[in-house]
Amino acid sequence: MLDLLIRYSLRHRMLVTAVTALISVYGFYVLKNLPVDVFPDLNKPTVTILTESGGMAPEEIETFVSLPLETALNGLPGVTRVRSTSGIGLSVVYVEFDWGTDIYRNRQLVGEKLSLVREKLPQNAVATMGPIASIMGEIQLVGLTSPDESVSPIELRTIADWTIRPRLLSIPGVAQIIPMGGGVKQFQILISAKRLQTYRLTLEDVEEHLSSVSVNTTGGFINKGGSEYLIRNLGTTKSIDEIQGSVVGIHFGRPVLVKDIAEVKIGPSVKRG
Repeated sequence: MLDLLIRYSLRHRMLVTAVTALISVYGFYVLKNLPVDVFPDLNKPTVTILTESGGMAPEEIETFVSLPLETALNGLPGVTRVRSTSGIGLSVVYVEFDWGTDIYRNRQLVGEKLSLVREKLPQNAVATMGPIASIMGEIQLVGLTSPDESVSPIELRTIADWTIRPRLLSIPGVAQIIPMGGGVKQFQILISAKRLQTYRLTLEDVEEHLSSVSVNTTGGFINKGGSEYLIRNLGTTKSIDEIQGSVVGIHFGRPVLVKDIAEVKIGPSVKRG
């Protein structure tokens, strides 16, 4: 059989050469379009749900956040497994779908369920879906430092949050940017308990008034001279002086300002890790 094949190939050299060239071209084409990666994604299509609820213990997160989410998402079409991790103030739910399902359709189904289950979550719980990424994705760490310490940690974090992060997210292929470290800038109101007692106020009173300190409101519009003018109440605070001058209560007919009961300063948020 082998002798016959060799004799046939020698007699029909042009045909064998043409078939070999055709197979080689087809092989190069298939090799170029093979869905093979150096680091293949070994995970099923997965949708990650992150829910933050500050101040809650892991047991409370598990009972009031993770469990309702798992119960609502278990019955979705194509779901093969739902697992979760509950920590201090944070719940992470992983919804795994079957092989071959469309990740965008999966996210649409999860989003519809989230809109229904949000009313069952605690009031301060915020549930969001994570980006379309895999644990096999590449992770790059970029450091932002000030060798001569001329830039404070708060300013470094502000640059990272509002300048560097938006520019990196505009790069095709980047799924998420998570800033860490430094100091998250805050306007901190340090209330004095002694001054509160002097003006006969409570923390609830101060919190209620401060919740509406930095808010813009509308007053509709007026018609004047054939023109329509919008009425705006610009109440957004942009400086320490504006916060200090905000009213938080009334004491014997006299308005009590923030500066009367507290010290206002710029500082970093509490660091946890």
